[in-house]
Amino acid sequence: MKHIVYLSRAVRPLSDQDLQELLVQCRRDNARNGITGILFYSHGNIAQLFEGEDDVAETLFSRIAQDGRHSHVQKLIDRPIAHRSFADWHMAFHPIEPAGFETLQGFLLPRSVPPPPDTLSIADATLVELVRLAVFGPEAAAPSPQAGTPQ
Repeated sequence: MKHIVYLSRAVRPLSDQDLQELLVQCRRDNARNGITGILFYSHGNIAQLFEGEDDVAETLFSRIAQDGRHSHVQKLIDRPIAHRSFADWHMAFHPIEPAGFETLQGFLLPRSVPPPPDTLSIADATLVELVRLAVFGPEAAAPSPQAGTPQ
């Protein structure tokens, strides 16, 4: 099993209706193919972490990279995993404010683990922390006081 993390840009901004239709399709297809994960969207920016059996995950990423709704698709992480981080989510979704998306980019692109900014909402900070745990593991993740985790 593996997980893949990628960033992309929507060719055009997605409306709430577009996002709803995309999520219905993703959740149906992912349930059928044993894929789980989380999708973030912010003003045309997309970040997704998905996990599944190796060949299924590779096929899915190939389809995403060729999907005309995306541009600038960058695979950031492709690594084996022992267990799923999002086992109950065939595709969780969270629209995220620009500051939260910048934080995701900040720790995904240079492979560092900066703290989330204090300006993030509790929900955004919690989700950013969840992705940080999935990507880097518990030894690299620092609890976020804003997410309500004691230090």
